[in-house]
Amino acid sequence: MELESGGQNHEHTPDGQDREQILSALAASVDAMDEEGAVRQARAAIEAGIEAYEAITQGLSRGMAIVSQKYETGEYFVPEILLCADAMYAAIDVLRPHLKPRGEGQGERTSIIIGVIQGDIHDIGKNIVKLMLDAAGYDVHDLGRDVPVEAFVDKARELGGGIIAMSTLMSTTMPGMARVVELLKRQGIRQQWKVMVGGGPISPGFASSIGADAYGRNAMDAVRLADEWERAGA
Repeated sequence: MELESGGQNHEHTPDGQDREQILSALAASVDAMDEEGAVRQARAAIEAGIEAYEAITQGLSRGMAIVSQKYETGEYFVPEILLCADAMYAAIDVLRPHLKPRGEGQGERTSIIIGVIQGDIHDIGKNIVKLMLDAAGYDVHDLGRDVPVEAFVDKARELGGGIIAMSTLMSTTMPGMARVVELLKRQGIRQQWKVMVGGGPISPGFASSIGADAYGRNAMDAVRLADEWERAGA
């Protein structure tokens, strides 16, 4: 996956810096496990007038997508993943105070239950999605990682309706997602909930096969889906 896209007209920030260069540098800092560099680039993004939301989704999230790909191909292992995550979180600490809630004035937002399915403790991607949904103004209920199937459904019964977002980076835990959908049906509450799934081994075909409503490729995709469903009255 290339960080630079040659031949394109890049948009410049108010002080003349190239927006794409800053976002690419953010992504590269995460991939390089460079915590100080990530902080420096996050500050540069704010100073250049780039919205914190964009810096996270188009910079840090891009970097973690590269990291996830390297993990899947065996180039990175858990220690590298953790160092990359440290760089990402350090930059997020800089950007977080500048996030502008996007749901103000729109009334109560949709409830979203989010968590990593049981058997998987990898929660970096889930945390990015949660951060973006929070920034978008949704009522996010984070169940954490290694979440039992029943916990998703118990929370769904408590809240009454909205969106369930499940993730995993392990193919061995994917069947748990299917069990959540099936248990929602058994409890008679499937129609009250839209279900999105995501993570390294997940595909649109898998989402369809288990009866989920959609596959979320990344954090931006998750927010887009939530926005579409909310507009449609989900």
